[in-house]
Amino acid sequence: MFISPIMTDPLAEVVTLLQPSAPFSKIVNGAGRWRIRRHTPGQTFYCAILEGSTLLTVSDGEPIALQTGDFVLIPSAQDFAMSSLEAPAADDSVAAPLALANGEYRLGLPTGPADVRYLVGHCVFATPDAALLVSLLPQLIHVRDEPRLTTLVQLLGDECRARRPAREIILLRLLEVLFVEALRSSAGAASSPGLLRGLADERLAEAIRRMHENPAQPWTVAQLAKAAALSRSAFFERFSRVVGMAPMEYLLAWRMGLAKKLLLQNELGMAEVAERVGYSSATTFSVAFTRHMGLPPKRYSRELTGSAFSPSLVF
Repeated sequence: MFISPIMTDPLAEVVTLLQPSAPFSKIVNGAGRWRIRRHTPGQTFYCAILEGSTLLTVSDGEPIALQTGDFVLIPSAQDFAMSSLEAPAADDSVAAPLALANGEYRLGLPTGPADVRYLVGHCVFATPDAALLVSLLPQLIHVRDEPRLTTLVQLLGDECRARRPAREIILLRLLEVLFVEALRSSAGAASSPGLLRGLADERLAEAIRRMHENPAQPWTVAQLAKAAALSRSAFFERFSRVVGMAPMEYLLAWRMGLAKKLLLQNELGMAEVAERVGYSSATTFSVAFTRHMGLPPKRYSRELTGSAFSPSLVF
């Protein structure tokens, strides 16, 4: 069997494939009235509120009031805005942050005590074409009053203020832990559709674990519904609503994520890769992979292994 059932942890497997890191961040403080906008299609945005309060608006949604200790993660940000609690008029120009001598950035009034101080940045993933896996996560994660996560945010604040040796290394590691902690802290009915919400549903979680335990199994909706102790129609509707995609669509996304990892390892022949992810032949696998990835698996493997992939980001 490809993955031991005893050890299967769907969230851990997704995070392991993504290989997240947070090397791009900056500390921002604001005073008075200010607003800043960002358009970052496909990038993973995070924000940890170190002191004070601010407003966050994602796309055209309602503003979210953030306060000290809050952590926000948007796995696939499109556009968002942050502003002072007393937001400027809608026709006011969008602020550009002012670089300060201490390495921080200032918004609003250039002098005087800050009303808010936060760490903001983007995560990057060591796996190429992470969009498939990111699509399994909620659209927005906002964690508050979670003791473990609040402690991590406090540690971030301490490191930012103290400027001790190896500060950047500590900040990087804390942010990586925050990323995973935020994911597992946000599971529940209140979160947006995605893998985390599915894992919080006891019945759906059993079906998800089965798919992860044995992706090569020729699963049907009826078999997965039986594992979840639901009727076929009830399972399909519940899975689609809670996870945000149909059961077979989720299974396909997971198989493609595993296939990319195996192809990049370049240790198996195409037929064996196909078998590991549930296809009867290299030909059927190649057709499915090409349809969903936009290029054949051999070309994918050749181009990525030959280009020493390293994530880049303009921040």
